[in-house]
Amino acid sequence: QVQLVESGGGLVQAGGSLTLSCVHSGTVSSIRSMAWYRDIPGKQRELVAHINNRNSTTYADSVKGRFTISRDNAKSTELLQMSSLKPVDTAGYYCNMVYPGVAYWGQGTQVTVSS
Repeated sequence: QVQLVESGGGLVQAGGSLTLSCVHSGTVSSIRSMAWYRDIPGKQRELVAHINNRNSTTYADSVKGRFTISRDNAKSTELLQMSSLKPVDTAGYYCNMVYPGVAYWGQGTQVTVSS
């Protein structure tokens, strides 16, 4: 069983920055992809950013140019650097990790952006 633990959420003013971290207990070489999703009340869970095992990244249109996903294999960590935050970015953020045939989720970390 792989465990994912997120941290780094909090309250920030619009225009500010936060970096979310997701530390995992998995085997790096077995990971197919990693991603960050967010839950906004009243909406479906949204894919925010994705990185595959070749370090190719994709982003939701709403965060392109503002968010950066990366992975630090030496530290078994997935990062989401967020800048120019907007109130619409307020959500619970969840890290996701995909292995062959199974996906794992963290418990989530809340990001609140005040106007």
